[in-house]
Amino acid sequence: MRSELAEKMGRAKCVAVVGVTGAVGLEMLKTLEKRDFPVSSIKLLASARSAGKKMKFKGEEITVEELTENSFKGVDYALFSAGGSISEAFAKACVDSGAVMIDNSSAFRMVDTVPLVIPEINAEDAFKHQGIIANPNCTTAIMAVAVYPLHVARKVRRLVCSTYQAASGGGAPAMQELIDQTRAILEGKPAEVKVMAQQIAFNLFPHIDVFKENGYTKEEMKMVNETRKIMHAPEMQITCTSVRVPVLRAHSESINLEFESEITPDEARAILAKAPGVQVYDNPAEKQYPMPINVTGKYDVQVGRIRQDISRNDKRGLDLFVSGDQLLKGAALNAVQIAEVLNR
Repeated sequence: MRSELAEKMGRAKCVAVVGVTGAVGLEMLKTLEKRDFPVSSIKLLASARSAGKKMKFKGEEITVEELTENSFKGVDYALFSAGGSISEAFAKACVDSGAVMIDNSSAFRMVDTVPLVIPEINAEDAFKHQGIIANPNCTTAIMAVAVYPLHVARKVRRLVCSTYQAASGGGAPAMQELIDQTRAILEGKPAEVKVMAQQIAFNLFPHIDVFKENGYTKEEMKMVNETRKIMHAPEMQITCTSVRVPVLRAHSESINLEFESEITPDEARAILAKAPGVQVYDNPAEKQYPMPINVTGKYDVQVGRIRQDISRNDKRGLDLFVSGDQLLKGAALNAVQIAEVLNR
């Protein structure tokens, strides 16, 4: 018998997961199962080297198939997490087959005709799709879920963000590199840098993705441009510094907000306590504040260290700290939630 949640989500669909053997792809598969998404059949798609592998879904062993242009026949929703080049190469075949492509890469996020969706914020935009819906960047999703309810209440004029991004943002190879480097250093051996820009073990570095002509990285500009698009706030002033830190999984962000009107920390806590996808975890006296280990494997984004910005002469500024699971709300969970919105 189908669960009440599944009944609310509509009739069963054929779902494909592209890049299923990667870190995000694995989480997509787990999230579909955990949230009891109504799946009539599922296709697990990856590169030729992964074809033939067996993976479990709802107690069944499913064989991973090689991704080809013919993979999407009969598919309703195709969840992509195989990188931008794969998304671009297979988008036409996917859409032409009649499937809706829910893409986790950056390939289509800023295309005017492609909705960029966080269901807690702009679920209605998903229905404007022309075959493709984009998932936002992981740090954008984690930050926006926490900031948007405050923006609705008081309107954010300016946002300053510093991110503390885990190795998980670089996928399974980056996570393994952190483990390998840490082990090597503890054994007195040199740390080999193969995947990330710098040594990550016992280090951090302000370099995620490539640098642009304006001195910002591509990752930082994603935060700027995607936030404006999702919130329908093209005038919002945003600046960001993105930092890779030696944490295995889950990102954190320090955020300073300037509002059009005054807001107190208590008012902000009350607003966020009612916000979907948010857990207020804010009691520093009891050592309660957001941390990566708190949110790893969790759906909600934690918000804490909410305080008045003392650099101002008014009460239009707040500081807060946010942590969220990059592989879940920052990627897999958000993609599955988009499919749930479409299937209601």
